[in-house]
Amino acid sequence: MDNSLNINNILSSIRGNLGEDDYLEPLEILIDSLNKEANLSFFGSLGAKFQILNHLKTRAKVFDYISSNSLEEPSPPIFVMGLPRSGTTHLFNLLNQDDSHRSSLFWEIMYPLPLSPKGSFARRKELLKVKLILYFKNKVIPGLNELHYMEATSPEECLLIKALSLRSLVYVYMANVPSYQAYIQKSNSLPAFVWHKRFLQCLEAQEKPKRWLLKDPGHLEHIPEILKTYPDARFIHIYRDPSETIPSICSLTSTVRSGFSNSSDKSLIGSQTLEFWKNVLNKYSSNRDNIDPSKIIDISYEDLIKNPLGEAKKIYSHFNFDLDIQTENSMVSYLAQSKGDHKRKHIYSPEEFGLSKEIIQNELSFSTKT
Repeated sequence: MDNSLNINNILSSIRGNLGEDDYLEPLEILIDSLNKEANLSFFGSLGAKFQILNHLKTRAKVFDYISSNSLEEPSPPIFVMGLPRSGTTHLFNLLNQDDSHRSSLFWEIMYPLPLSPKGSFARRKELLKVKLILYFKNKVIPGLNELHYMEATSPEECLLIKALSLRSLVYVYMANVPSYQAYIQKSNSLPAFVWHKRFLQCLEAQEKPKRWLLKDPGHLEHIPEILKTYPDARFIHIYRDPSETIPSICSLTSTVRSGFSNSSDKSLIGSQTLEFWKNVLNKYSSNRDNIDPSKIIDISYEDLIKNPLGEAKKIYSHFNFDLDIQTENSMVSYLAQSKGDHKRKHIYSPEEFGLSKEIIQNELSFSTKT
């Protein structure tokens, strides 16, 4: 059975104006890579097509909305970043206990428009659709929740927002697409943040926060693009021994790809993952000095795990944010609850992916605190 994706069939399914043509080149490269390199299963092909169509349909709705409305500049953003599996999600969820912070939720990324009031039938319908997507996701990719837990109403990473420009790591996790992976690391990434900003502007039309709280490990390599798009951005960088994070990233990639591909090469995942994040950290190291020191703070994974509330207070002090007693109590409650959540431990090793701690540390020794 032919599982090939066809760009003309995909584009003919989109109603509305997709805006600038910045999506065409990455879309062509992505589809070519999926067809020739990914070894997609039948269900993988359907899943990839669904993802691409959903991102393009959302893009058309966003473009229609921003073209029809006069929108303000987004509220100041905070970017939480660090290698995947380095505690970014834990800190992200902790800081989300502050009502001053607003993050895009998973259901909003999937179906942001038309804007629907809280409690409305339209909102309930959107939530139901997303819950069904997550249900099938858990059936197709069992075990993913142990690595990256998602609910319809949980705050989600920006890599799904950046997919509006068809420049996103989400497709790299999904399938072996080396040509596309090389492209997104070398191409102009500014369009991804143009659409990122437009997306936030759409959400703000209904609820404008005091600050945006955003997260994506990939933000590490896009400091120039972020500063150009959001001159008032602040950054929280979490650092952890890469020999602990890289094998976990490989495990996540292998788990996701198992739901989309007929087979996957774990050694190839290991070498591609190591090379990809080496490139990311090289870019971050080159561009970090462009950030005003008052706009960035470094947090170690070990300190975050030992004293999360203390690290949160350190962040608030560095950025001169007010930490009121209500927010502090919410953080304490969250930490107590998360401490009681016992998830099945996911077991993996660097050797499973053709790596070793020594290889990883030698390649990524510069990824420690700058």
